[in-house]
Amino acid sequence: MTEENTGADEVSRSTRVRFPRISPRAYEHPADRGAMATLRAVPGVSDVLKGLAGMWPERGERLMALASTIRVGEKQYAKINQLRLECAETLDLDKVPNVFVMRSPAANAFAIGIDEPFIVLTTGLVEALDTESLRFVIGHEMGHVLSGHAVLSTLIRRLKLIQKTVTFIPLGALGLRAVLAALYEWYRKAELTCDRAGLLCGQDPAAALRAHVYLAGGTDLTQIDLPSFLQQAEEYENVDDIRDSLHKLRNVEGMGHPFAVVRAAQLQRWAASEEYREILTGSYQRRDEDSGSGNFTEDLRGAAKSYKESMANSTDPLMKIFNDVGGAVSGAAGKVFSKFGGQRENGEG
Repeated sequence: MTEENTGADEVSRSTRVRFPRISPRAYEHPADRGAMATLRAVPGVSDVLKGLAGMWPERGERLMALASTIRVGEKQYAKINQLRLECAETLDLDKVPNVFVMRSPAANAFAIGIDEPFIVLTTGLVEALDTESLRFVIGHEMGHVLSGHAVLSTLIRRLKLIQKTVTFIPLGALGLRAVLAALYEWYRKAELTCDRAGLLCGQDPAAALRAHVYLAGGTDLTQIDLPSFLQQAEEYENVDDIRDSLHKLRNVEGMGHPFAVVRAAQLQRWAASEEYREILTGSYQRRDEDSGSGNFTEDLRGAAKSYKESMANSTDPLMKIFNDVGGAVSGAAGKVFSKFGGQRENGEG
């Protein structure tokens, strides 16, 4: 994919908005927030993660990066270093994370580390993306750092290593698989949040879309029709055969990222939203307004609302079943609680 420098691009770069003390909750995808709240409630997950955090010294991971990759700086990958500094400035990170470039033909990027998170980009990604698309990717990873996702992504990697060594213990393997499944479900939602962080860093929806097109298989934009590309997401989301719905559920099991086409459509919808426009005008939640890890009940309600709206607008038959069943259960529960509350008020029960 080749970079196209236009006058409009230059203007957008010179007028890019910064977001002093922005809280990640200002742009969090509601499904991410709810998944994290649910993850905190899963029995045993917190104990497993606390144990994992103390099993490996983080210095080992940093030393591996120093020994096997290229650290970005003023004299090494200077253009990427500039993007690193600008993205950290845009999101107002307290400390600029190090970025390393790793030799790999696979297009990938990740944030890792607990005490001092750092970002790794593969050469396959760096060689393929234009500058503004790469800014989106680096901003995405900065979002992981700001949200604290790098901690859990590090623990996922460690947990996968442990999983390989306990397969001979059936109960242990089953327990680890359950914890990993919960973590992967959360991480897929976290990716949607960090796509938003990447967009805020670049403020260029077209550049974000180019990155998603490449991840989906695009190598030459002249061969890609973007409306047709986004149409794929609509067709995927609105299947009308329940067998396809079941295939969708099976396909995402164990995946750490949502599908690129689906991610693209989700982010483009957010880019056209009033919520995104308000953040650009400076109307957003600041970090000093955060209340710890957030209200568990409110997080779940936000996620439930997001899922309900998504299901209500979908023609996917399995989603309709879930929506109808959920509505029926919710209605029945509401009647029970209303009756219970009335009895208590009347001194009954």
